[in-house]
Amino acid sequence: MRNVGVLGASGFVGGELLRLLDGHPQLAVAVAGAERHAGLDVAEVHPHLGVYRGLRLAGSDPEGLDGLDVVFLALPHGASGALVPELVDRVGLVVDLGADFRLRDPAAYPRWYGVAHPAPGLLAEAVHGIPELCRDRLPGARLVAAAGCYVTAAALALAPLVAAGAIEPAGVVVDAASGVTGAGGEARPATRFAAVDEDFTAYGLLTHRHTPEIEQATGAEVLFTPHLAPMNRGILATCYARPVGPGSDPQELLAAAYADAPCVTVSDRVPSTKAVLGSNAAHLTARADPRTGWVVSLCAIDNLVKGAAGQAIQCANLALGLPEAAGLPLVGLWP
Repeated sequence: MRNVGVLGASGFVGGELLRLLDGHPQLAVAVAGAERHAGLDVAEVHPHLGVYRGLRLAGSDPEGLDGLDVVFLALPHGASGALVPELVDRVGLVVDLGADFRLRDPAAYPRWYGVAHPAPGLLAEAVHGIPELCRDRLPGARLVAAAGCYVTAAALALAPLVAAGAIEPAGVVVDAASGVTGAGGEARPATRFAAVDEDFTAYGLLTHRHTPEIEQATGAEVLFTPHLAPMNRGILATCYARPVGPGSDPQELLAAAYADAPCVTVSDRVPSTKAVLGSNAAHLTARADPRTGWVVSLCAIDNLVKGAAGQAIQCANLALGLPEAAGLPLVGLWP
């Protein structure tokens, strides 16, 4: 059994990490940290996690994590940049679920996040964590930057098509909708029930921070427009691109790319967020439209599982030499 720490354990993603890790056959939670809730019992903060009754939330002191096999950081963007350099030599593996180590180019951080990166020397070492696209870099890694939720859906839908030369890498459109949990657990006027219920709205026009990460993961120039949907969980990404010549069937290319990927299903069925609810599954389909000359590729995931906590565990499994899908549900909740 490997000992695990979870920092940021009081948020939606932290709670999801704890839920999934409880069912993991080889990872056991030894430390759960949440600065603002330090001293509280986990079950007081997360009533659905009664299995952790008696485990008190700690702070985020790196010394309290010494010797752990894995530490998951489910912290707000900007919080892990200064913490990771202190952790990488203290623990076996750090999996950061924030954006602090996702972009390889340090110059991108001032532009998209408004701050200089505090540890640019670690950016080249960090593995951008979408296992289906970086499986060969994960074994033995000591720092993984788990991909963003929008990025995961868009990259799974587009990366194999770009890699195969089947679509033009310029002028790709990513139109994606997310559930409200994607905004995190902190109360905000725009994400309260009364604001979100019976509404559907776009946000972050031309400036969303996931844009450079999508481009890095896909190798395409992307116009990305995110939307907030009136649901708790889920992401549906609908991606449009121009084909490169006739003959390539995008559905066949996706099926071949993910033939050995246990968490990905490619089928003719149109992906649905409800079908992947609570699971680490990604459902994809693609079509080439001879009438308009466009290719459309779609992906549905649960933003808290395959888009965050589940994917982080999937990355850790591969980094530690464990079965890729260990501890991960691959079947959605229905109805």
